[in-house]
Amino acid sequence: MPPVPLIDLFKIDLNHVAFDRAAIAEVNPQSFEMSQLDGVIWFDREKMLSLGFKDVTENEFWVRGHIPGRPIMPGVIMVEAAAQIASFFMKRVYGLTGFIGFSGIADTQFRGTVTPGCRLYLMCHISTVRSRQFSADVQGYVNGQMVFNTIVTGMRV
Repeated sequence: MPPVPLIDLFKIDLNHVAFDRAAIAEVNPQSFEMSQLDGVIWFDREKMLSLGFKDVTENEFWVRGHIPGRPIMPGVIMVEAAAQIASFFMKRVYGLTGFIGFSGIADTQFRGTVTPGCRLYLMCHISTVRSRQFSADVQGYVNGQMVFNTIVTGMRV
């Protein structure tokens, strides 16, 4: 059974974009094909929550080879998107400075597929913050269904 959603999507205006790709690029160093976060819709600094998205297109670098004739977003790219929303929150909203490296994943489960044409919503809750390290619970949703959940850890380096 999937975990309880971190955020109620019905209470959020999904058409509002609080931070676009340009704002994300100001703090997240990933670029070109490694940029896996297209926008941040909503955040709550007090509750350490954020909601972002990745619009999956036919032009993704993995489409041609994963899986020919039936492209499916690789799980590792979903986890990368999770790390990017967590890092964005920690830098832009929380105010952490310096470079943040992706230092771990735990309890990852893939529950559905993500294909070109989908909008992958990324729900993020920063669950632990230490002096140099943080952890985040992240859930991915497509069409109202959870497609993955994970815990990512980031570290200021």
